[in-house]
Amino acid sequence: MRALLVLFSVLLPLSFATAQAADKLQLVTSFSILDDMTHQVGGDHIQISNMVGPDADAHTYEPTPDDAKALLNAKVIIKNGLGFEPWLDRLVTSTETKATVVTASKGVLSHTMEEDGETIPDPHAWHNLANTVIYVNNITKALIAADPANKADYEHNSQVYLKEIYRLLAEAKAKFGALPPGNRRIVTSHDAFGYLGQAYGIEFLSPQGLSTEREPSAAEVATLITQIRKDKVKAVFMENIKDSRLLKQIADESGAQIGGTLYSDALASEGPASTFTGLFEYNLNTLCAALSKP
Repeated sequence: MRALLVLFSVLLPLSFATAQAADKLQLVTSFSILDDMTHQVGGDHIQISNMVGPDADAHTYEPTPDDAKALLNAKVIIKNGLGFEPWLDRLVTSTETKATVVTASKGVLSHTMEEDGETIPDPHAWHNLANTVIYVNNITKALIAADPANKADYEHNSQVYLKEIYRLLAEAKAKFGALPPGNRRIVTSHDAFGYLGQAYGIEFLSPQGLSTEREPSAAEVATLITQIRKDKVKAVFMENIKDSRLLKQIADESGAQIGGTLYSDALASEGPASTFTGLFEYNLNTLCAALSKP
């Protein structure tokens, strides 16, 4: 009898936890930044299966069988859109999932770039916090539509989160606005910060294009090094998702300083950039520390 009681005391919490998980809204997010944004809004009412994790490169990601299973179990799939995760679109089609697919960037005024003779949209819209507000509102609407019983909590969480976004918007405007006019050119691994540059008048140069899949030619690297010398670009920044060897070579040959590491397409596994607001503030402070030097 005692053995049965012990077994019952072990199994009861496990079954309760399983029931609790089953009661939560089942979601899939495509990459770590959306994972965090969705957690901020959804709180305890949701359970997320995220695909591309922290410090990982969504441009080169290859879905797994577990990803396919998660899509089939999900009620809502949240993706960035703007061509950022074509592998997810293919997986949604192949699995024939019944989940609602939500594009977080819907409504963003996207800008385009020329790459290899093609005009393509820049998918990295989250780096402009005005766009982040659109992302959060789209996520909030999606959660309410899928789980109207918890509408009040989703709306409350959303407003708390947006308050933090607006605080960061004011901080970015003040800090970037105080930079010397001649200190507004920097180099990053790939073209991920166009929206940030557009918002604050900073020119980002990169040896790669919008996707990390594209390898720059020797001529393109040489042209960039010449431009860095000519324009007296102060800093070269590495990215958490990229091998830093090429950037270090560019810095050595051009005479520019290594300004630090920026978080572009993924959160950090730990530390201050392990949330989206932390990522943005870390990038802001890292950029301003390098560009404010005389």
